[in-house]
Amino acid sequence: MTVSTSSIVSQRGTDTRTPDFFIVGHHKCGTTALYETLRAHPQIYMPSLKEPRYFASDLRSQFEPVRSGRLPETLEQYLALFDDAREGQLKGEASPSYLRSRTAARAIAELQPAARIIAILREPVSFVRSLHLQMLQDHVERTTDLRRAIAAEERIIDGQRVRRYTDHLHYVEQLRRYHAVFPREQVLVLIYEDFRADNRATLLRVLRFLGVDDDLAIQTVEANPSVRVRSAWLHLLVARLYAGRGRVASSLKRVVQTVTPPELRRAALQRLRRALVYGEPRQADEELTLELRRRFKPEVVALSEYLDRDLVSQWGYRDVG
Repeated sequence: MTVSTSSIVSQRGTDTRTPDFFIVGHHKCGTTALYETLRAHPQIYMPSLKEPRYFASDLRSQFEPVRSGRLPETLEQYLALFDDAREGQLKGEASPSYLRSRTAARAIAELQPAARIIAILREPVSFVRSLHLQMLQDHVERTTDLRRAIAAEERIIDGQRVRRYTDHLHYVEQLRRYHAVFPREQVLVLIYEDFRADNRATLLRVLRFLGVDDDLAIQTVEANPSVRVRSAWLHLLVARLYAGRGRVASSLKRVVQTVTPPELRRAALQRLRRALVYGEPRQADEELTLELRRRFKPEVVALSEYLDRDLVSQWGYRDVG
């Protein structure tokens, strides 16, 4: 699927369903929590599909290699996500892949030049560790050892060289793409660690940036916490049992369905996952952490200069050689 510039231009300013703001990323940086919190604001409408990913056409094959019908394929399908917005509500969506995408910034600007953009960035090593845990949970990654996973991160997908983890960490380049098509006052860059340290202050900043009431009793949300997958094989087995995939799993699921009500089945599988599959994240490997900090320090320095903010100190890179 490609986003047609001509079709976008023809819709500009003529369709009241066009979104007003976009949470563009990154994953594992509080985007889900911000999305859930903003959805509760009476002056804001965000669709139930959290990640439409419509404008990240260059990444489509990476997150949906086979057309599932779940994500919008056409502009009309995309705009239909906002059909239920009430008159006067600010419309927004959250697709963390938009920040990494090379096409999304310009495509969004073609559709909505007045759009407000919210990007959230996280200390690189913490980000990579959290992304690795999430990929294991989503059955994308099978290697539970982070060092080995990073060493084998490179893939060729549709002729493109893709690095599962480090491709996300070109922060300055990614922000430049948005600043090239939007005035700086339309782009809000948040730091994940600020969001974690003071949810309320960050939320107030977002609400004021969007121009909606900021004196409402909006409750901040804790969403999508990181967990450790003890065994990728066991995790996949439980997932197949839950879905009833495979002959053995299907037969077992039919037997279980005949003797237990749905609520008990779901509770039992959740307990099984918690007990056997998931665990608390382990302490970071100090040697690997230092190696990665040395590797990522040039990007942290460049980002500090670009944002005119001392992230080198805040993120603990000052003494990294």
